[in-house]
Amino acid sequence: MTATVQIARSAPKTADAVGVPVGTSGAVPRSLGLSRAALAAHGFEGKVGQTLVVPSASGATHIAVGIGDGAMSATSVRTAVAALVRAAGKRAVVATTLVDAAGGEAGRAAQAATEGALLAAYRYAGIKKTPNPSHLRELVLVVPEAKAKASTAGAERGRVIAEAACLARDLANTPPAYLTARMMAEKAMEVGAATGLTVEVFDEHQLEEMGCGGILGVNRGSTEPPRMVRLTYTPRNPVGHLAMVGKGVMFDSGGLSLKPSDGMIAMKLDMSGAAAVLSAMSTLKALKCRAKVTGYLMCTDNMSGGDAYKLGDVLTFRNGKTAEIHNTDAEGRLVLADALAVAAEAEPDAIIDLATLTGAVMVALGKGIAGLMGNNDDFTAQITDAAKWAGESVWALPLPEEYRSALDSPIADLKNIGGDRYGG
Repeated sequence: MTATVQIARSAPKTADAVGVPVGTSGAVPRSLGLSRAALAAHGFEGKVGQTLVVPSASGATHIAVGIGDGAMSATSVRTAVAALVRAAGKRAVVATTLVDAAGGEAGRAAQAATEGALLAAYRYAGIKKTPNPSHLRELVLVVPEAKAKASTAGAERGRVIAEAACLARDLANTPPAYLTARMMAEKAMEVGAATGLTVEVFDEHQLEEMGCGGILGVNRGSTEPPRMVRLTYTPRNPVGHLAMVGKGVMFDSGGLSLKPSDGMIAMKLDMSGAAAVLSAMSTLKALKCRAKVTGYLMCTDNMSGGDAYKLGDVLTFRNGKTAEIHNTDAEGRLVLADALAVAAEAEPDAIIDLATLTGAVMVALGKGIAGLMGNNDDFTAQITDAAKWAGESVWALPLPEEYRSALDSPIADLKNIGGDRYGG
């Protein structure tokens, strides 16, 4: 169940919890019934993301929510409202004046607040007899009349984005037997029909005709056939054309270069790039995107069956380039190469490639920062700025030309992995 977001002049009588913004300095709202010294005694300083539940004998529970000092950024608003929803626990109707207290542009604050609340409330239903419940039913953003219109528009934008993110989470969390490549294609058709996208699905026979030897080679060990899905959003008088390519390895055993069990258990997540592309595509019509956008989902398993591709094999991609296989667990780049070739044929202005491609990036940057590599500094800077606005963390990594020789092969155009453990 997705919670609703309402804009109101005051907290409704039905509210189970009321979030009260408290800064690191200044007066403490009287509605809390606590002094700053009392808050401090409970470890609450008013920092962004801090919360303190104040029990009430009757009526709504009040929750102190830290907002820091001064005007809040969108990221701070998102963090604070997410903390409020988590602190509210099983309380179903949560109201707060935090959007008004944040200062700055009300629409942006309402968008961030909505995103924070809905993402914090997310629960994967799971394959359980009793599903995991999401307790939040309604978020009420209390703002003055002058900010109501902008807040309503911002909250709707936040809802669209948060629901898309929750779709990506659902897809990534789904067990591999419940989300095969064919099922992912069916899901893409369902999402496309609901969100104004043109959807094309290419099966293994069509992929063979197209010369997509990368995805077909990786798929050879699987009993489940592969699928390439192309989703297209075309507004009136588009101002440009962006392509997005998502890695959709529905389960990655590593192939003959078999992963250890501890490293394999989470490999249903190896399709998260495709999930992100599908989810992003689902927002474009609602957000009135002015550019044409084409998304590609490259969906297959990487298994170690009797016909699995082998070390030393050579695969031929859509564009005629060949790769010698030195490690079957470096399969994502092989799957993506075909889609990148297909995408390039349409001559878009830019291509974004999303993939859970290598653990080396996590070694370098940790779990909270995504690696970003590109061949155009201006476009890379745009991605970095957009990520910062969205509250995501990315870090640009180099693509030095002198590393290219590490992929040289005596029998193919390149190898699918470098010669040593360094550099990913």
